[in-house]
Amino acid sequence: MKDLVYLTDVVTLSLCGKTCNGCGMCIRVCPHEVFELSGKKAHIINRDFCMECGACAMNCPVQAITVKSGVGCAAGIINGILRNTEPTCGCSDSGAACC
Repeated sequence: MKDLVYLTDVVTLSLCGKTCNGCGMCIRVCPHEVFELSGKKAHIINRDFCMECGACAMNCPVQAITVKSGVGCAAGIINGILRNTEPTCGCSDSGAACC
């Protein structure tokens, strides 16, 4: 199931590497293998595989992960329709720091 992509570049998932303690809980609960552990920290290996279920954020003991469950794809579709463009929520263009 890990190769299933919903919409590209619309997921609201973010991970703060500074806050991550490397416990690996996100890896255990993610149904689509979005995360990997490298250098004693979790990393997002493919945001587009995320289905925004929120399991990772709910189980992260240090709140290093945020995701607006179900919002990214819906917002991407609506924005695309309203702007007559490809679906995008613009979150990848924000340039905001993760924490």
